[in-house]
Amino acid sequence: MASSSSGFVAGLTAAAVAVVGFLAYQASANAPDQLAGPRAGASTDLSTTKAPRDRKNPAALPGDSGDGERVVYSIDDDRVWLVGDDDRTQRTFAVTPGTVDPVVGTYDVTSRGRIVTGSDGAQIEHVVRFTVVDGIVIGFSAARDGSTSAPDPGKKLGGIRESRADGDAMWTFATVGVKVVVIH
Repeated sequence: MASSSSGFVAGLTAAAVAVVGFLAYQASANAPDQLAGPRAGASTDLSTTKAPRDRKNPAALPGDSGDGERVVYSIDDDRVWLVGDDDRTQRTFAVTPGTVDPVVGTYDVTSRGRIVTGSDGAQIEHVVRFTVVDGIVIGFSAARDGSTSAPDPGKKLGGIRESRADGDAMWTFATVGVKVVVIH
């Protein structure tokens, strides 16, 4: 009896692994191109140089950060700017990055989620996703408990955490299709 039970469990496990593999393949084959990296024609010359900064006002919008309505995210400064059609900053705020950074470039907001569980197990809200790096989803979010503490360095996490107030502003501003410009 024990050997038939083992064989049954092994068969179920193999079937489950095959189904998960098939679903993963389907998801990757049907994912929008924007999830793979910067969109076609995106400027990549900023990938190794830091965008120009106003030394007297470190919170000022960096030069060479795009045109028109966009979210600008500086990996080096851990800061976000929400920029309107008129190229004026509507809001800027500090963020706490995950352990996996996006590649410098221009993306589009690809999806959003009002309330979900983050990859770190925290309840998060106002999730604005814009790319995937090595299977890790990258996006902005706010922890429902208001925390913005540094993530566990031993885990691969793509959540860029904001305060709840900044998360509300991002949610209102960054609808699907809005540009996200990642700079150094």
